[in-house]
Amino acid sequence: MDFPPLPIDAALPALTAALRGGNSAVLVAPAGAGKTTRVPLVLAQEDWAKDRRILVLEPRRLAARAAAERMAQTLSERVGDTVGLRARFGSKVSKRTRIEIVTEGIFTRLIIDDPMLDGVAAVLFDEFHERSLDADLGLALARDVQEGLRPDLRLLVMSATIDGARVAALLGSARTIESAGRAFPVETRYVGRDARPIEPQMADTIARAMRADSGSLLAFLPGAAEIRRTGTQLEGRLDPATDLVTLYGALSGEEQLRAIAPAAPGRRKIVLATAIAETSITIEGVRIVVDSGLARVPRYEPDVGLTRLETVRVSRAAADQRRGRAGRTEPGV
Repeated sequence: MDFPPLPIDAALPALTAALRGGNSAVLVAPAGAGKTTRVPLVLAQEDWAKDRRILVLEPRRLAARAAAERMAQTLSERVGDTVGLRARFGSKVSKRTRIEIVTEGIFTRLIIDDPMLDGVAAVLFDEFHERSLDADLGLALARDVQEGLRPDLRLLVMSATIDGARVAALLGSARTIESAGRAFPVETRYVGRDARPIEPQMADTIARAMRADSGSLLAFLPGAAEIRRTGTQLEGRLDPATDLVTLYGALSGEEQLRAIAPAAPGRRKIVLATAIAETSITIEGVRIVVDSGLARVPRYEPDVGLTRLETVRVSRAAADQRRGRAGRTEPGV
């Protein structure tokens, strides 16, 4: 089957050869290369995958839904046909499904219930650099199954920023394939901080950026509360042809998909998002990113035995991921 060209295509011959000759591989490719939506479709055509399923693990439900929708569109099908989705509150699979996009927590339960992974040809761990407990546990369990029960089970770890050699060592000296991908230039402007709360500073910067540059804008804020307050600060300051939308985990799947849809013809879009938009998705038309440099993450408190949310500065790797959102489809800022 012929697919529209993507930057990841140059690395596919090496990847398919690695998985024909071995049962594990690591793929390192930058954001926007197309690894999430192209690699599963290509591997499903391999002889070793015939009549069996390929599982693709995604760290978030939004990323899982977006990947399933994009792959189904590539095949001119609906989600639930060749490409299915398995996530909390939104599974769509059928007897025809060959590629299942699953969230990491779902996979952990699946492999515990069925350690043989009957009917599964390969498990692909996407965006592994996010390093959640579910992803680490899932890879450990899958590697255990591969070594003890299913030596024919293929494991592929995919990411944009991980140290491929270290992960390859965990998989028994697996081959590492790197893709140069495609990265449009992104100009970086440092605005600085003042003593005010983050919301008015973000609103000011967003308003200036929308006046100074063309295209749609993606802004990163630590949580839903900051998103709502920033949205309030922007009221009355935007061009009437600009749509303001929000993107965070508590929204429904339909609301999230509307947020990542391209702006209507003749209009621009501002997306106020949490870290949910860092990886795995492309919002068409975005060429401006405004990053607060903050994220809200869970922190376990051993003294009280509870996990609480804490607002922290993002890592340099996360900042690079956010910055890269501006250069997915054209040069950005």
